Amino acid sequence: MSVEEKLPFLNNIREYNRLEAFNGRKKFVNYMLGTVDIAFSIVSFALAIILCHYYIDPLQDFSGDSISLIILMVPTWIILLKSTNISLIPRTSRYLTIFFYFARFWIVGMIFILTYKYVFGLRHISLITILIFSVLNFIMLYTIRILTFRFFKYSRANGHNIHNVIVIADAFSEEFIQKILDEKAWGFRIIMIVSDSKLIRAKFGSMIKIIPERANIRSLIEFDIIDEVIYSKLRINYERIQALIAACEEIGVIFRMQSNLSPMSTKNTQLDLHYYGDEPFLTFMDKPSNYFIFTGKSMIDIIFSAIILLLLTPIFLLVSIAIKLDSKGPVFFRQERVGLRGRKFYMYKFRTMVAEAEKLKSSIASKNEADGPVFKIKNDPRITPLGRILRKSGIDELPQLYNVMKGEMSLIGPRPPIFEEVKKYKRWQLRRLSVKPGITCTWQIIPNRNKVLFDNWVKLDLQYIDSWSFKQDMVLLFKTIKTVFNGSGV
Repeated sequence: MSVEEKLPFLNNIREYNRLEAFNGRKKFVNYMLGTVDIAFSIVSFALAIILCHYYIDPLQDFSGDSISLIILMVPTWIILLKSTNISLIPRTSRYLTIFFYFARFWIVGMIFILTYKYVFGLRHISLITILIFSVLNFIMLYTIRILTFRFFKYSRANGHNIHNVIVIADAFSEEFIQKILDEKAWGFRIIMIVSDSKLIRAKFGSMIKIIPERANIRSLIEFDIIDEVIYSKLRINYERIQALIAACEEIGVIFRMQSNLSPMSTKNTQLDLHYYGDEPFLTFMDKPSNYFIFTGKSMIDIIFSAIILLLLTPIFLLVSIAIKLDSKGPVFFRQERVGLRGRKFYMYKFRTMVAEAEKLKSSIASKNEADGPVFKIKNDPRITPLGRILRKSGIDELPQLYNVMKGEMSLIGPRPPIFEEVKKYKRWQLRRLSVKPGITCTWQIIPNRNKVLFDNWVKLDLQYIDSWSFKQDMVLLFKTIKTVFNGSGV
């Protein structure tokens, strides 16, 4: 066999050895970072005990409970670090994204720590110690990760840990290619561009080698040291994609695909890669772009609703007694509603109408004052005297905190409709079911809300979904409280 015939095989062996060495270093760095995270978590816990002992509670000291919690914490932290991938050093993530990863890790970790305290009866560890530990742990781990991230960015910007890439491009790829060239800290070096685009050739031809699309990619990645092949074209050739994936898979080259696949605006669309068994799927999900905060919203809803339900127990008892004295029937009104993506659930309210209100609805249907599929009457004859007070104060909505605690509803979100209303929705209106329904939202706080046309009501809900943020939720929550005090109800 001639040297020329052996060359592709020899290059493959060299490439395989180089990738194996690179992957080995990458795994070693990840293991080291994970070990450092756990070590600093133990240090922050010890420091929390010391601070609490000297400045808050002299009785707080190292004990058997402290050792037990550390023994429980270490495997928990290992599992969380592995499952959340925060020990990985991303090339292109923003600082805010790393912060949200750590916030999620921190919240879940603290839930485990509190669970261990009460389940295993660790009485000698106070809540204030756990609180101090949680703050110290978050600050230490996040600071370490940011410093590490900045070090690797600096290293890549100066030519270390570089990935050589081939970009398969058309005119659609111009901005992406320029971004790679500008962002030195990403650590990507474009070895060549495969494209027939005159625009790409004119703009980048003097800096980067341009290869026509008829070129054999398999040969290119065999003879050159290539880490990644990036497919960045507006339109997809599925046969070519399949061949590229197979060619890259053969010698361990990473394949990435960028494409304008989604018909939706990408402003609020989350793209994720999920595996179902061994089959990979690109997932497009219409939801707020601050995904990690949005995920934490559900956790905050559950914790907050549980606390408020506990605090309001006396009010629940008083209202229950008042309802029983005011009219015959159950204390709570239970009605089937439609929630997230069409899921049905039973929503709870304090009963504000006569016991047979649902059966009487057909007899007053002609008096409906709302347009669209919604049924509303300002002076509904079915409402009891106490019910008017409960509605005006918004107290009748409080049992929905139970729905929030169960995860069926959120504190803030579009109001949950009944199934009969949903059947009459136009197609575009169904998107209001793309998030969990809430106790209050934008429609509840506007003046003369019952005069708002249904289409405009839905548009308000969709505007809330598309522009969701914690700040917006807080504003809506405080405005709802103000509305309640003004006596206009929720």
